[in-house]
Amino acid sequence: MSSIRILVLLYGTLVVRIKFGHYGDTIFRIRRQGLIFVVDSNDRERIGEAREELMRMLAEDELRDAVLLIFANKQARKAILHKAISAACKGPFNYVGGKRIEPVDFVRHLKVTEPRTGEVLCTLPASGERDVSDAIACAKAAFTLWSRISCVDRGRILTNAGHRIRENIEYLSHLEVKDNGKPIWEARVDIASCADSFEYFGGAISTLSGQHIPLEANSFAFVSREPLGVIAGIGAWNFPMQTCTWKVAPALACGNTFVYKPSPFTPLTSLALAEILTEVGVPEGAYNVLQGDGDTGSFLCQHPDIAKISFTGSVATGSKVMAAGAMGIKKVTLELGGKSPLIIFEDADMKNAIKATLMANFLTQGEVCSNGTRVFVQDGIYDEFLKQIVDATKKLKIGDPFLEDTTVGATITKEHAERVMNYIEKAKSEGAVVECGGKREILPPPLDGGYFISPCILSSCKDEMTVVKEEVFGAVLSLLKFSKEDEVVKRANATQFGLAGGVFTKDIQRAFRVVKQIQAGTVWINTYNLYPPVLPFGGYKKSGLGRENGMAVLEEYTQTKTVYVEGGDVDCGPLYQE
Repeated sequence: MSSIRILVLLYGTLVVRIKFGHYGDTIFRIRRQGLIFVVDSNDRERIGEAREELMRMLAEDELRDAVLLIFANKQARKAILHKAISAACKGPFNYVGGKRIEPVDFVRHLKVTEPRTGEVLCTLPASGERDVSDAIACAKAAFTLWSRISCVDRGRILTNAGHRIRENIEYLSHLEVKDNGKPIWEARVDIASCADSFEYFGGAISTLSGQHIPLEANSFAFVSREPLGVIAGIGAWNFPMQTCTWKVAPALACGNTFVYKPSPFTPLTSLALAEILTEVGVPEGAYNVLQGDGDTGSFLCQHPDIAKISFTGSVATGSKVMAAGAMGIKKVTLELGGKSPLIIFEDADMKNAIKATLMANFLTQGEVCSNGTRVFVQDGIYDEFLKQIVDATKKLKIGDPFLEDTTVGATITKEHAERVMNYIEKAKSEGAVVECGGKREILPPPLDGGYFISPCILSSCKDEMTVVKEEVFGAVLSLLKFSKEDEVVKRANATQFGLAGGVFTKDIQRAFRVVKQIQAGTVWINTYNLYPPVLPFGGYKKSGLGRENGMAVLEEYTQTKTVYVEGGDVDCGPLYQE
Protein backbone atom coordinates (compact mmCIF):
# COMPACT_ATOMS: atom_id res chain seq x y z
CA MET A 1 0.00 0.00 0.00
CA SER A 2 1.23 3.49 -0.84
CA SER A 3 2.59 5.69 1.91
CA ILE A 4 2.68 9.45 1.31
CA ARG A 5 4.01 12.18 3.55
CA ILE A 6 2.32 15.50 2.92
CA LEU A 7 4.41 18.54 3.82
CA VAL A 8 3.80 22.26 3.46
CA LEU A 9 6.79 24.53 2.98
CA LEU A 10 7.22 28.30 3.20
CA TYR A 11 10.37 29.62 1.55
CA GLY A 12 11.54 26.00 1.57
CA THR A 13 10.87 25.69 5.32
CA LEU A 14 8.53 23.01 6.60
CA VAL A 15 5.71 24.55 8.59
CA VAL A 16 2.91 22.05 9.01
CA ARG A 17 1.66 18.69 7.80
CA ILE A 18 -1.74 18.63 6.10
CA LYS A 19 -4.10 16.08 4.63
CA PHE A 20 -3.81 15.51 0.89
CA GLY A 21 -6.06 17.59 -1.33
CA HIS A 22 -6.41 20.76 0.73
CA TYR A 23 -4.13 22.94 -1.35
CA GLY A 24 -4.25 21.63 -4.91
CA ASP A 25 -3.94 25.06 -6.51
CA THR A 26 -0.65 26.07 -4.92
CA ILE A 27 2.78 25.32 -6.32
CA PHE A 28 3.73 21.73 -5.57
CA ARG A 29 6.27 19.08 -6.44
CA ILE A 30 5.74 15.36 -6.67
CA ARG A 31 8.85 13.32 -5.99
CA ARG A 32 8.84 9.70 -7.18
CA GLN A 33 11.95 7.56 -7.60
CA GLY A 34 14.11 10.66 -7.79
CA LEU A 35 11.93 12.42 -10.37
CA ILE A 36 10.51 15.81 -9.35
CA PHE A 37 7.44 17.33 -11.03
CA VAL A 38 7.28 21.11 -10.61
CA VAL A 39 3.97 22.88 -11.05
CA ASP A 40 3.55 26.65 -11.03
CA SER A 41 0.44 27.99 -9.35
CA ASN A 42 -0.41 30.09 -12.43
CA ASP A 43 -0.21 27.17 -14.86
CA ARG A 44 -3.74 25.79 -14.47
CA GLU A 45 -3.37 23.23 -17.27
CA ARG A 46 -0.19 21.76 -15.80
CA ILE A 47 -1.79 21.67 -12.36
CA GLY A 48 -4.52 19.47 -13.76
CA GLU A 49 -2.03 17.19 -15.52
CA ALA A 50 0.08 16.83 -12.39
CA ARG A 51 -3.00 16.10 -10.32
CA GLU A 52 -4.08 13.38 -12.75
CA GLU A 53 -0.58 11.88 -12.75
CA LEU A 54 -0.52 11.78 -8.97
CA MET A 55 -3.93 10.11 -8.81
CA ARG A 56 -2.84 7.55 -11.42
CA MET A 57 0.26 6.66 -9.42
CA LEU A 58 -1.87 6.30 -6.32
CA ALA A 59 -4.42 4.10 -8.07
CA GLU A 60 -1.80 1.85 -9.64
CA ASP A 61 0.19 1.63 -6.40
CA GLU A 62 3.31 3.04 -8.08
CA LEU A 63 3.79 5.71 -5.44
CA ARG A 64 5.46 4.25 -2.38
CA ASP A 65 6.94 6.22 0.53
CA ALA A 66 6.70 9.36 -1.59
CA VAL A 67 6.81 12.94 -0.42
CA LEU A 68 4.46 15.61 -1.75
CA LEU A 69 5.99 19.03 -1.13
CA ILE A 70 3.79 22.09 -1.51
CA PHE A 71 5.83 25.21 -2.22
CA ALA A 72 3.48 28.05 -1.48
CA ASN A 73 3.48 31.41 -3.19
CA LYS A 74 2.91 34.54 -1.09
CA GLN A 75 -0.86 34.38 -1.18
CA ALA A 76 -0.92 30.66 -0.49
CA ARG A 77 1.62 30.99 2.33
CA LYS A 78 -0.69 33.40 4.11
CA ALA A 79 -3.68 31.11 3.62
CA ILE A 80 -1.79 28.02 4.76
CA LEU A 81 -0.45 29.68 7.89
CA HIS A 82 -3.86 31.09 8.73
CA LYS A 83 -5.45 27.66 8.38
CA ALA A 84 -2.72 25.94 10.39
CA ILE A 85 -2.81 28.49 13.21
CA SER A 86 -6.60 28.44 13.30
CA ALA A 87 -6.45 24.67 13.69
CA ALA A 88 -3.90 25.01 16.51
CA CYS A 89 -6.28 27.32 18.37
CA LYS A 90 -8.94 24.62 18.52
CA GLY A 91 -8.97 21.94 21.19
CA PRO A 92 -8.29 19.55 22.68
CA PHE A 93 -5.44 21.42 24.38
CA ASN A 94 -4.08 18.69 26.66
CA TYR A 95 -1.57 16.22 25.27
CA VAL A 96 -1.26 12.96 27.17
CA GLY A 97 -0.05 9.57 26.01
CA GLY A 98 0.93 10.78 22.56
CA LYS A 99 -2.34 12.45 21.61
CA ARG A 100 -4.54 15.47 22.26
CA ILE A 101 -7.27 14.80 24.78
CA GLU A 102 -9.95 16.70 26.66
CA PRO A 103 -9.65 16.96 30.45
CA VAL A 104 -12.04 14.77 32.39
CA ASP A 105 -12.62 16.78 35.56
CA PHE A 106 -12.10 20.44 34.71
CA VAL A 107 -13.92 22.94 36.92
CA ARG A 108 -13.58 26.15 34.92
CA HIS A 109 -12.79 27.55 31.49
CA LEU A 110 -9.93 30.00 30.96
CA LYS A 111 -10.17 32.62 28.22
CA VAL A 112 -6.95 33.24 26.32
CA THR A 113 -6.73 36.62 24.58
CA GLU A 114 -4.55 37.47 21.62
CA PRO A 115 -2.30 40.36 22.75
CA ARG A 116 -2.22 42.09 19.36
CA THR A 117 -6.02 42.35 19.08
CA GLY A 118 -7.38 41.80 22.58
CA GLU A 119 -9.82 39.27 21.13
CA VAL A 120 -10.38 35.79 22.52
CA LEU A 121 -7.89 33.41 20.94
CA CYS A 122 -9.20 30.22 22.51
CA THR A 123 -10.87 28.88 25.62
CA LEU A 124 -9.03 26.36 27.80
CA PRO A 125 -10.63 23.87 30.16
CA ALA A 126 -8.45 23.96 33.29
CA SER A 127 -7.20 20.46 34.10
CA GLY A 128 -8.27 19.04 37.45
CA GLU A 129 -6.67 16.69 39.95
CA ARG A 130 -7.67 13.53 38.09
CA ASP A 131 -6.21 14.88 34.85
CA VAL A 132 -2.94 15.57 36.66
CA SER A 133 -2.88 12.07 38.14
CA ASP A 134 -3.62 10.47 34.77
CA ALA A 135 -0.85 12.42 33.03
CA ILE A 136 1.67 11.56 35.74
CA ALA A 137 0.69 7.89 35.58
CA CYS A 138 1.23 7.99 31.83
CA ALA A 139 4.64 9.63 32.27
CA LYS A 140 5.57 7.10 34.95
CA ALA A 141 4.76 4.22 32.63
CA ALA A 142 6.76 5.79 29.79
CA PHE A 143 9.74 6.28 32.13
CA THR A 144 10.37 2.54 32.19
CA LEU A 145 10.88 2.50 28.42
CA TRP A 146 12.53 5.90 27.89
CA SER A 147 15.08 5.57 30.70
CA ARG A 148 16.29 2.22 29.34
CA ILE A 149 17.02 3.59 25.88
CA SER A 150 20.74 4.26 25.54
CA CYS A 151 21.85 7.86 25.92
CA VAL A 152 23.18 7.77 22.35
CA ASP A 153 19.80 6.75 20.97
CA ARG A 154 17.97 9.26 23.16
CA GLY A 155 20.37 11.91 21.94
CA ARG A 156 19.74 10.98 18.33
CA ILE A 157 15.98 11.32 18.80
CA LEU A 158 16.31 14.71 20.50
CA THR A 159 18.72 15.96 17.85
CA ASN A 160 16.10 15.06 15.26
CA ALA A 161 13.58 17.03 17.31
CA GLY A 162 15.86 20.05 16.99
CA HIS A 163 16.00 19.56 13.24
CA ARG A 164 12.21 19.24 13.06
CA ILE A 165 11.78 22.47 15.03
CA ARG A 166 14.00 24.25 12.48
CA GLU A 167 11.93 22.84 9.65
CA ASN A 168 8.80 24.19 11.33
CA ILE A 169 10.26 27.56 12.33
CA GLU A 170 7.80 29.70 10.34
CA TYR A 171 4.73 27.94 11.66
CA LEU A 172 6.00 27.87 15.25
CA SER A 173 7.10 31.51 15.11
CA HIS A 174 3.71 32.68 13.87
CA LEU A 175 2.04 30.58 16.55
CA GLU A 176 4.28 32.19 19.18
CA VAL A 177 3.35 35.68 17.99
CA LYS A 178 -0.32 34.78 18.11
CA ASP A 179 0.16 33.56 21.66
CA ASN A 180 2.54 36.20 23.02
CA GLY A 181 2.44 39.35 20.89
CA LYS A 182 6.19 39.75 20.35
CA PRO A 183 7.52 40.77 16.90
CA ILE A 184 7.85 37.96 14.39
CA TRP A 185 11.61 38.41 13.96
CA GLU A 186 12.06 37.95 17.71
CA ALA A 187 9.88 34.86 17.68
CA ARG A 188 12.07 33.31 14.98
CA VAL A 189 15.14 33.84 17.16
CA ASP A 190 13.34 32.23 20.10
CA ILE A 191 12.22 29.19 18.12
CA ALA A 192 15.70 28.75 16.63
CA SER A 193 17.09 28.74 20.17
CA CYS A 194 14.69 25.91 21.00
CA ALA A 195 16.18 23.90 18.16
CA ASP A 196 19.63 24.78 19.53
CA SER A 197 18.68 23.33 22.92
CA PHE A 198 17.49 19.99 21.58
CA GLU A 199 20.51 19.67 19.30
CA TYR A 200 22.92 20.62 22.08
CA PHE A 201 21.53 18.27 24.71
CA GLY A 202 21.05 15.55 22.12
CA GLY A 203 24.81 15.64 21.63
CA ALA A 204 25.87 16.46 25.17
CA ILE A 205 24.09 13.60 26.92
CA SER A 206 26.49 10.97 25.58
CA THR A 207 29.35 12.78 27.34
CA LEU A 208 27.72 12.53 30.78
CA SER A 209 29.95 10.25 32.81
CA GLY A 210 30.40 9.04 36.35
CA GLN A 211 33.50 8.30 38.40
CA HIS A 212 35.73 5.30 39.03
CA ILE A 213 37.49 5.35 42.40
CA PRO A 214 40.22 2.81 43.31
CA LEU A 215 40.05 1.69 46.95
CA GLU A 216 42.12 -0.55 49.20
CA ALA A 217 43.58 -3.76 47.83
CA ASN A 218 41.52 -4.92 44.84
CA SER A 219 38.37 -3.05 45.80
CA PHE A 220 36.96 -0.10 43.91
CA ALA A 221 33.84 2.00 43.62
CA PHE A 222 32.06 3.73 40.80
CA VAL A 223 29.54 6.53 40.79
CA SER A 224 26.92 6.64 38.06
CA ARG A 225 24.23 9.16 37.20
CA GLU A 226 20.65 8.02 36.82
CA PRO A 227 17.44 9.83 35.85
CA LEU A 228 15.11 11.08 38.57
CA GLY A 229 11.77 9.91 37.21
CA VAL A 230 8.78 12.10 36.34
CA ILE A 231 9.51 15.84 36.17
CA ALA A 232 6.90 18.58 36.57
CA GLY A 233 7.50 21.77 34.61
CA ILE A 234 5.61 25.05 34.93
CA GLY A 235 6.38 27.66 32.28
CA ALA A 236 6.19 31.40 31.74
CA TRP A 237 4.35 33.45 29.14
CA ASN A 238 7.18 35.73 27.97
CA PHE A 239 9.14 32.98 26.19
CA PRO A 240 6.51 30.23 25.95
CA MET A 241 8.34 27.62 23.90
CA GLN A 242 11.83 28.55 25.06
CA THR A 243 11.08 28.19 28.77
CA CYS A 244 9.48 24.85 27.96
CA THR A 245 12.45 23.67 25.92
CA TRP A 246 15.01 24.72 28.52
CA LYS A 247 13.34 22.26 30.89
CA VAL A 248 12.21 19.48 28.60
CA ALA A 249 15.32 19.02 26.42
CA PRO A 250 17.82 18.29 29.23
CA ALA A 251 15.27 16.36 31.28
CA LEU A 252 14.44 14.01 28.41
CA ALA A 253 18.10 13.71 27.48
CA CYS A 254 18.82 12.40 30.98
CA GLY A 255 16.12 9.75 30.64
CA ASN A 256 13.36 11.43 32.63
CA THR A 257 9.78 11.86 31.51
CA PHE A 258 7.81 15.08 31.75
CA VAL A 259 4.46 16.67 32.56
CA TYR A 260 4.43 20.32 31.53
CA LYS A 261 1.94 23.05 32.38
CA PRO A 262 2.37 26.17 30.22
CA SER A 263 1.15 29.58 31.29
CA PRO A 264 -2.61 29.89 30.76
CA PHE A 265 -1.84 33.04 28.73
CA THR A 266 0.29 31.15 26.17
CA PRO A 267 -0.86 27.54 25.74
CA LEU A 268 -0.06 26.79 22.11
CA THR A 269 3.61 26.22 21.27
CA SER A 270 4.34 23.73 24.06
CA LEU A 271 1.47 21.72 22.60
CA ALA A 272 2.99 21.93 19.12
CA LEU A 273 6.28 20.73 20.62
CA ALA A 274 4.50 17.65 21.97
CA GLU A 275 3.39 16.69 18.48
CA ILE A 276 6.91 17.18 17.13
CA LEU A 277 8.45 15.00 19.85
CA THR A 278 5.99 12.21 19.14
CA GLU A 279 6.76 12.44 15.41
CA VAL A 280 10.52 12.02 15.91
CA GLY A 281 10.18 8.98 18.16
CA VAL A 282 9.90 10.13 21.76
CA PRO A 283 7.68 7.43 23.33
CA GLU A 284 4.03 8.22 23.93
CA GLY A 285 3.65 9.56 27.44
CA ALA A 286 7.25 10.69 27.84
CA TYR A 287 6.22 14.34 27.34
CA ASN A 288 2.73 15.45 28.32
CA VAL A 289 1.05 18.86 28.38
CA LEU A 290 -1.68 19.92 30.80
CA GLN A 291 -3.44 23.26 30.51
CA GLY A 292 -4.67 25.02 33.60
CA ASP A 293 -4.24 27.70 36.21
CA GLY A 294 -2.67 27.87 39.66
CA ASP A 295 -4.80 25.04 41.00
CA THR A 296 -3.57 22.74 38.24
CA GLY A 297 0.00 23.70 39.07
CA SER A 298 -0.59 22.97 42.75
CA PHE A 299 -1.94 19.49 41.99
CA LEU A 300 1.12 18.87 39.85
CA CYS A 301 3.65 20.07 42.44
CA GLN A 302 2.06 18.16 45.31
CA HIS A 303 1.70 14.81 43.56
CA PRO A 304 3.80 12.12 45.29
CA ASP A 305 5.08 10.64 42.02
CA ILE A 306 6.75 13.87 40.91
CA ALA A 307 10.51 13.66 41.51
CA LYS A 308 11.41 17.24 40.61
CA ILE A 309 9.72 20.56 39.87
CA SER A 310 11.15 23.12 37.45
CA PHE A 311 9.38 26.47 37.59
CA THR A 312 9.79 29.78 35.76
CA GLY A 313 7.78 32.75 36.99
CA SER A 314 7.35 35.22 39.81
CA VAL A 315 9.02 35.18 43.21
CA ALA A 316 5.64 34.91 44.94
CA THR A 317 4.59 31.81 43.01
CA GLY A 318 8.11 30.39 43.18
CA SER A 319 7.93 30.50 46.97
CA LYS A 320 4.74 28.42 46.86
CA VAL A 321 6.35 25.93 44.48
CA MET A 322 9.35 25.62 46.79
CA ALA A 323 7.06 25.01 49.76
CA ALA A 324 5.21 22.29 47.86
CA GLY A 325 8.52 20.70 46.93
CA ALA A 326 9.68 20.78 50.53
CA MET A 327 6.53 18.99 51.68
CA GLY A 328 7.26 16.13 49.29
CA ILE A 329 11.08 16.25 49.58
CA LYS A 330 11.34 17.00 45.87
CA LYS A 331 14.14 18.59 43.92
CA VAL A 332 13.25 22.12 42.82
CA THR A 333 14.66 24.50 40.20
CA LEU A 334 13.35 28.07 40.27
CA GLU A 335 14.01 30.72 37.63
CA LEU A 336 12.37 33.82 39.06
CA GLY A 337 12.41 37.59 38.73
CA GLY A 338 15.13 40.18 38.39
CA LYS A 339 16.00 43.85 38.60
CA SER A 340 19.35 43.70 36.91
CA PRO A 341 21.97 46.46 36.68
CA LEU A 342 23.55 47.56 33.41
CA ILE A 343 26.67 49.61 34.21
CA ILE A 344 28.09 51.87 31.51
CA PHE A 345 31.47 53.45 32.20
CA GLU A 346 32.57 56.61 30.44
CA ASP A 347 35.15 54.77 28.29
CA ALA A 348 32.49 52.45 26.84
CA ASP A 349 31.90 52.20 23.11
CA MET A 350 28.85 54.46 22.95
CA LYS A 351 27.19 52.88 19.91
CA ASN A 352 27.47 49.35 21.27
CA ALA A 353 26.29 50.51 24.69
CA ILE A 354 23.19 52.06 23.11
CA LYS A 355 22.43 48.90 21.12
CA ALA A 356 22.88 46.68 24.17
CA THR A 357 20.69 48.97 26.29
CA LEU A 358 17.90 48.57 23.74
CA MET A 359 18.35 44.79 23.90
CA ALA A 360 18.45 44.91 27.69
CA ASN A 361 15.14 46.75 27.99
CA PHE A 362 12.86 46.55 24.97
CA LEU A 363 12.98 43.02 23.56
CA THR A 364 9.64 41.24 24.00
CA GLN A 365 8.06 44.54 25.09
CA GLY A 366 10.37 44.58 28.11
CA GLU A 367 8.84 41.34 29.43
CA VAL A 368 12.18 39.66 30.12
CA CYS A 369 13.29 38.57 33.60
CA SER A 370 16.99 39.25 32.99
CA ASN A 371 16.50 42.76 31.60
CA GLY A 372 18.99 45.41 32.69
CA THR A 373 16.35 47.95 33.64
CA ARG A 374 18.56 49.81 36.12
CA VAL A 375 20.93 51.53 33.70
CA PHE A 376 23.81 53.14 35.61
CA VAL A 377 25.67 55.67 33.44
CA GLN A 378 28.88 57.38 34.57
CA ASP A 379 28.39 61.11 34.99
CA GLY A 380 30.98 62.10 32.36
CA ILE A 381 28.85 60.64 29.52
CA TYR A 382 25.41 60.73 31.12
CA ASP A 383 24.00 63.65 29.10
CA GLU A 384 25.24 62.32 25.76
CA PHE A 385 24.05 58.81 26.57
CA LEU A 386 20.61 60.13 27.53
CA LYS A 387 20.34 62.00 24.23
CA GLN A 388 21.38 59.00 22.15
CA ILE A 389 19.25 56.41 23.94
CA VAL A 390 16.17 58.63 23.67
CA ASP A 391 16.83 59.18 19.95
CA ALA A 392 17.27 55.43 19.39
CA THR A 393 14.16 54.55 21.39
CA LYS A 394 12.00 57.00 19.45
CA LYS A 395 12.97 55.17 16.25
CA LEU A 396 11.50 51.90 17.49
CA LYS A 397 8.36 50.99 15.56
CA ILE A 398 5.26 49.95 17.47
CA GLY A 399 2.93 47.93 15.30
CA ASP A 400 1.49 44.64 14.16
CA PRO A 401 3.92 42.00 15.45
CA PHE A 402 3.38 39.96 12.29
CA LEU A 403 5.01 42.71 10.19
CA GLU A 404 8.73 42.32 9.59
CA ASP A 405 9.59 45.95 10.40
CA THR A 406 7.79 46.05 13.76
CA THR A 407 10.24 46.32 16.66
CA VAL A 408 7.79 46.64 19.57
CA GLY A 409 4.83 44.30 19.83
CA ALA A 410 1.89 43.96 22.20
CA THR A 411 1.91 43.60 25.98
CA ILE A 412 0.58 40.21 27.03
CA THR A 413 -2.76 41.28 28.59
CA LYS A 414 -4.80 44.36 29.38
CA GLU A 415 -4.23 43.80 33.10
CA HIS A 416 -0.48 43.60 32.69
CA ALA A 417 -0.44 46.70 30.50
CA GLU A 418 -2.30 48.58 33.23
CA ARG A 419 0.25 47.34 35.77
CA VAL A 420 3.11 48.71 33.66
CA MET A 421 1.35 52.05 33.24
CA ASN A 422 0.80 52.25 37.00
CA TYR A 423 4.54 51.87 37.57
CA ILE A 424 5.19 54.76 35.19
CA GLU A 425 2.66 56.98 36.96
CA LYS A 426 4.15 56.04 40.32
CA ALA A 427 7.63 56.92 39.05
CA LYS A 428 6.43 60.33 37.91
CA SER A 429 4.85 60.99 41.29
CA GLU A 430 8.16 60.12 42.97
CA GLY A 431 10.12 62.58 40.84
CA ALA A 432 11.20 60.65 37.75
CA VAL A 433 11.06 62.43 34.39
CA VAL A 434 9.57 60.69 31.34
CA GLU A 435 11.99 61.40 28.50
CA CYS A 436 9.96 59.47 25.93
CA GLY A 437 7.19 56.90 25.64
CA GLY A 438 5.18 55.50 28.49
CA LYS A 439 1.84 55.89 26.74
CA ARG A 440 -0.86 53.51 25.55
CA GLU A 441 -0.79 53.41 21.76
CA ILE A 442 -4.10 52.83 19.95
CA LEU A 443 -3.45 51.25 16.56
CA PRO A 444 -5.88 50.94 13.63
CA PRO A 445 -8.31 47.97 13.54
CA PRO A 446 -8.02 45.08 14.09
CA LEU A 447 -5.22 46.08 16.48
CA ASP A 448 -7.22 48.75 18.33
CA GLY A 449 -8.06 46.28 21.08
CA GLY A 450 -4.42 45.28 21.55
CA TYR A 451 -2.24 46.34 24.45
CA PHE A 452 0.55 48.46 22.97
CA ILE A 453 2.76 50.68 25.17
CA SER A 454 5.46 52.97 23.78
CA PRO A 455 8.91 52.16 25.28
CA CYS A 456 9.55 54.46 28.22
CA ILE A 457 12.79 56.08 29.39
CA LEU A 458 12.84 57.60 32.87
CA SER A 459 15.56 60.03 33.94
CA SER A 460 16.22 61.71 37.30
CA CYS A 461 15.74 58.31 38.93
CA LYS A 462 16.82 57.54 42.49
CA ASP A 463 17.67 54.17 44.01
CA GLU A 464 14.79 54.37 46.48
CA MET A 465 12.08 54.83 43.81
CA THR A 466 9.56 52.03 43.42
CA VAL A 467 10.26 51.68 39.70
CA VAL A 468 13.97 51.21 40.46
CA LYS A 469 13.45 48.64 43.21
CA GLU A 470 10.65 46.47 41.82
CA GLU A 471 10.41 44.36 38.68
CA VAL A 472 8.11 46.16 36.23
CA PHE A 473 8.25 43.50 33.51
CA GLY A 474 7.53 46.05 30.83
CA ALA A 475 9.34 48.40 28.47
CA VAL A 476 10.44 50.85 31.18
CA LEU A 477 14.10 51.90 31.47
CA SER A 478 15.36 53.71 34.58
CA LEU A 479 18.48 55.85 34.09
CA LEU A 480 20.73 56.41 37.10
CA LYS A 481 23.90 58.49 37.29
CA PHE A 482 27.08 57.38 39.10
CA SER A 483 30.61 58.70 39.65
CA LYS A 484 32.87 56.02 41.16
CA GLU A 485 33.38 52.32 40.51
CA ASP A 486 33.01 51.26 44.15
CA GLU A 487 29.86 53.34 44.44
CA VAL A 488 28.12 51.77 41.45
CA VAL A 489 28.99 48.22 42.51
CA LYS A 490 27.43 48.83 45.91
CA ARG A 491 24.29 50.32 44.37
CA ALA A 492 24.04 47.58 41.76
CA ASN A 493 24.01 44.93 44.49
CA ALA A 494 21.46 46.76 46.65
CA THR A 495 18.55 44.59 45.53
CA GLN A 496 16.76 41.41 46.58
CA PHE A 497 17.37 40.02 43.09
CA GLY A 498 20.48 38.60 41.47
CA LEU A 499 19.60 37.19 38.08
CA ALA A 500 21.86 39.11 35.71
CA GLY A 501 23.92 42.21 35.06
CA GLY A 502 26.02 43.94 32.44
CA VAL A 503 29.22 46.00 32.29
CA PHE A 504 30.34 48.24 29.42
CA THR A 505 33.95 49.41 29.40
CA LYS A 506 37.06 49.15 27.23
CA ASP A 507 39.16 48.53 30.36
CA ILE A 508 39.18 44.74 30.64
CA GLN A 509 40.77 44.81 34.10
CA ARG A 510 37.98 47.01 35.37
CA ALA A 511 35.42 44.81 33.66
CA PHE A 512 36.64 41.71 35.48
CA ARG A 513 37.02 43.59 38.73
CA VAL A 514 33.38 44.71 38.60
CA VAL A 515 32.04 41.37 37.36
CA LYS A 516 33.72 39.62 40.28
CA GLN A 517 31.72 41.78 42.69
CA ILE A 518 28.32 41.72 40.97
CA GLN A 519 25.96 39.38 42.82
CA ALA A 520 24.25 37.74 39.85
CA GLY A 521 24.14 34.41 38.08
CA THR A 522 24.96 35.83 34.64
CA VAL A 523 26.96 38.96 33.82
CA TRP A 524 27.64 40.18 30.29
CA ILE A 525 30.66 42.28 29.34
CA ASN A 526 30.05 44.67 26.42
CA THR A 527 26.81 42.94 25.35
CA TYR A 528 23.51 41.87 26.92
CA ASN A 529 20.70 39.28 26.90
CA LEU A 530 22.40 36.44 25.04
CA TYR A 531 21.58 32.88 26.17
CA PRO A 532 23.40 30.12 24.27
CA PRO A 533 22.34 26.68 25.56
CA VAL A 534 25.95 25.76 26.31
CA LEU A 535 25.99 28.18 29.27
CA PRO A 536 24.17 27.71 32.60
CA PHE A 537 21.54 30.30 33.47
CA GLY A 538 20.05 31.05 36.87
CA GLY A 539 20.04 33.53 39.71
CA TYR A 540 21.40 34.52 43.08
CA LYS A 541 19.26 35.58 46.03
CA LYS A 542 15.52 35.76 45.27
CA SER A 543 16.09 35.35 41.54
CA GLY A 544 16.11 31.62 41.80
CA LEU A 545 17.54 28.28 42.76
CA GLY A 546 19.47 25.89 40.54
CA ARG A 547 20.49 26.33 36.92
CA GLU A 548 19.10 25.75 33.46
CA ASN A 549 21.21 25.05 30.35
CA GLY A 550 24.88 24.10 30.07
CA MET A 551 26.37 20.84 31.26
CA ALA A 552 25.49 21.90 34.81
CA VAL A 553 21.80 21.28 34.17
CA LEU A 554 22.43 17.58 33.53
CA GLU A 555 23.26 17.27 37.21
CA GLU A 556 19.94 18.96 38.03
CA TYR A 557 18.04 16.20 36.21
CA THR A 558 20.01 13.21 37.50
CA GLN A 559 20.92 11.61 40.80
CA THR A 560 24.09 9.75 41.73
CA LYS A 561 24.35 6.11 42.64
CA THR A 562 27.49 4.90 44.41
CA VAL A 563 28.47 1.26 43.93
CA TYR A 564 31.19 -0.25 46.16
CA VAL A 565 32.83 -3.39 44.78
CA GLU A 566 34.73 -5.55 47.26
CA GLY A 567 37.66 -7.30 45.59
CA GLY A 568 38.64 -9.49 48.52
CA ASP A 569 37.19 -11.05 51.65
CA VAL A 570 34.84 -9.12 53.89
CA ASP A 571 36.64 -7.73 56.93
CA CYS A 572 34.15 -7.34 59.76
CA GLY A 573 36.58 -7.44 62.67
CA PRO A 574 35.51 -9.45 65.72
CA LEU A 575 31.88 -9.63 64.60
CA TYR A 576 32.47 -12.97 62.87
CA GLN A 577 33.98 -15.97 64.73
CA GLU A 578 34.92 -19.28 63.05
